[in-house]
Amino acid sequence: MINNNHQVLRRTTLLFNTIINNQKLQQYKSFSSSSTILKKMKVIVVPVLTDNYSYLLIDESTNKAAAIDPAEPEKVIDAAKKENVEIESILTTHHHWDHAGGNEKMVSLLPNIKVYGGDERIGAITKILQDNEIVKVGNLNVKTLKAPAHTTGHVLYYIKDDKGCIFTGDTLFIAGCGRLFEGNPEMMYNALYNVIGKLPNDTLVYCGHEYTYKNLLFAESVDPSNQSVKEALETTKAKLKANEPTVPSTIGKEKQINPFMRVDTDPLIESYKKATNSTTSNPIDILGYIRKLKDNF
Repeated sequence: MINNNHQVLRRTTLLFNTIINNQKLQQYKSFSSSSTILKKMKVIVVPVLTDNYSYLLIDESTNKAAAIDPAEPEKVIDAAKKENVEIESILTTHHHWDHAGGNEKMVSLLPNIKVYGGDERIGAITKILQDNEIVKVGNLNVKTLKAPAHTTGHVLYYIKDDKGCIFTGDTLFIAGCGRLFEGNPEMMYNALYNVIGKLPNDTLVYCGHEYTYKNLLFAESVDPSNQSVKEALETTKAKLKANEPTVPSTIGKEKQINPFMRVDTDPLIESYKKATNSTTSNPIDILGYIRKLKDNF
């Protein structure tokens, strides 16, 4: 049952986190930047703050780049210098300080850059984007996808290359989703299933935080027979030990391991019914229920 597994895995989480801290496996700032090279673009992962990810999206044909959620501007600018690219814009997923808090300083260091986002609360914003609006990064077309749930102004950024990639901020994490600070379960369901879930399964997912290990422990607690989750746990432990980021994932992989993208599957439905003594299986209710469990995990 969901509740029993939840308690066991919560104790496991506390124990493993203690071990990780002792071994300094979560010396997050020691993570080296990593990159993914596609046909027309490159994505540079830039670890910032305690567990956040900023990114550089680079158009290979022009050496122009966008900084995505550059919470520590100097680190992102240093990454751009190493790549010999020019940052021409900031793409902000939402207004929270650990994503937008570096915008003003970034603009002071690079005065000509533009700041995009979906919310007037975003620092230094020069243009509020609409759903499906295109932003140019060099010759790349970056599509804005509205995804209110974590916050009401949250947006995602999608780019199609030989594979697509999507920057999901705090909406979709690897094996998890964001807290519902300003939205509700129906809004998060729409974002995960009708916005993100409709994209091709090989789309690369770049999220806003390194929460993967704990998310997978929670996934195991609510979906205990899922072999894909168990395999992902082992892969994630190996990456953390090697001080490697766990991004990117793919949308197809998230459909296998992420309980918030599996609320319409038999294992999650049956677990929900047993835990709540319910005879109904509305996927939005299931998402809301397991989100509350995760809030206290």
